Amino acid sequence: MSQGALGDRLGLTFQQMQKYERGANRVSASKLQAIAVALGVKVSWFFEGLGDPTAERCGEDPIARTMDRFLATAEGFELARAFPGVPAGQRRSIVALARSLAEEDGNTPALQS
Repeated sequence: MSQGALGDRLGLTFQQMQKYERGANRVSASKLQAIAVALGVKVSWFFEGLGDPTAERCGEDPIARTMDRFLATAEGFELARAFPGVPAGQRRSIVALARSLAEEDGNTPALQS
């Protein structure tokens, strides 16, 4: 399918399609979904072969991978932002509580003190 034909299906000008293709303009998530539908593919098709960005960023370092996964969650990010403001004694209590909860749930904490 040509740029022009795809642009027509999406209600975009040829110039806008060129800007997307050259990377001059970012493609929003909703527009990427519309492009995928117009082309008859899943959105994931655009990312095939790119590899795991966490693995590339963290390599073989298990601590870095654990932290990356933790910070990728809303709760992990919020906790990481708030934690430095908690007094040291209370931080130790929070860590002990988290370890205890993880052990009760059958999860073994990745890091031991």
